[in-house]
Amino acid sequence: MGTLEVFVGLDYHQSGVQVCILNRQGEQLANRLCANDSVAIGQVVQQFSAKVQAAIEACCGAADLAEELMQQWGWSVDLAHPGFVSRMKQNPDKTDFSDARLLADLERVGYLPRVWLAPEEVRELRRLVRYRQQLAQERRNLKLRLGAMLREQRVPKPNATPWTKKWLRWLQSEAPLSAESRWIVTQQLRRLQQVEADIVTVEERLEQQTAQDDIVQALRREKGVGLVTAVTLRAEIGRFDRFRSGKQLARFCGLSPRNASSGERQADAGLIKAGNPQLRGVLIELAHRLMRYSPRWRELATTLRGKGKAGSVVAAAVANRWVRALHHQMQPAALAA
Repeated sequence: MGTLEVFVGLDYHQSGVQVCILNRQGEQLANRLCANDSVAIGQVVQQFSAKVQAAIEACCGAADLAEELMQQWGWSVDLAHPGFVSRMKQNPDKTDFSDARLLADLERVGYLPRVWLAPEEVRELRRLVRYRQQLAQERRNLKLRLGAMLREQRVPKPNATPWTKKWLRWLQSEAPLSAESRWIVTQQLRRLQQVEADIVTVEERLEQQTAQDDIVQALRREKGVGLVTAVTLRAEIGRFDRFRSGKQLARFCGLSPRNASSGERQADAGLIKAGNPQLRGVLIELAHRLMRYSPRWRELATTLRGKGKAGSVVAAAVANRWVRALHHQMQPAALAA
């Protein structure tokens, strides 16, 4: 086993991992397929050196493997942004062999586009938050299907607010539906009730899991921020001090306008397509609450509307400014004060 540092590229797949090993001069020492197992991968690389800098593309399962390699073998492992890595590849052909070589080479020369490797507790929180998001999406789809059924049957609207207890009783027993539509509605209402119960259960677990989380508790003290908003921010952002500025954080959240200028034409093209769409959606919903209940943000919204800005643009602008201010409030020094 050598003492000189080696650079390892890991092209991850569920069935196996292509492992490419380069030395400091860029010479390929090995490029072979290994089992998707940290022990097997470590044994192959340890034949060449114990000093390892490795790179693996961020994908499902990659973060867990990276953490295992760091803990078991003491490696330095970076997660690579897959979109940027693919653009750097000059060869149009895509093979596991060449992908692993590219990752190792980018790590060697210091050009690897890195993404944050969230610690295990944040990844676990992410799984819970995203499971709740899936349930919320299922609830939304069920309600849309029920509404479509009523329109298809040309059912007149009752004298009740949709989705209240009174409205649901009317839908279950009084709405004039055909026999088959009535059966389908009954099945969907039963499923809707189960999904809503599951959402309550997940939210109770989120409460338990974040009761001792200082960042979540600090977020919940912010005006307009409830459990779902706080845990979504914590799960997707993780640590606020990993961003250099509030502007960088807002861009990560997908709340920055995208520039579409060319020549003398200066224009915006909506929000940038970056970040987690659920995170952006939660922040836009928060902006609407802030515009209703917070004098500061209501004043900003009024000013923007007076300039002719559309409601969607106003909400995005409020969310952007709020996130940029939050960045400073959530720094470790501010939290400790």
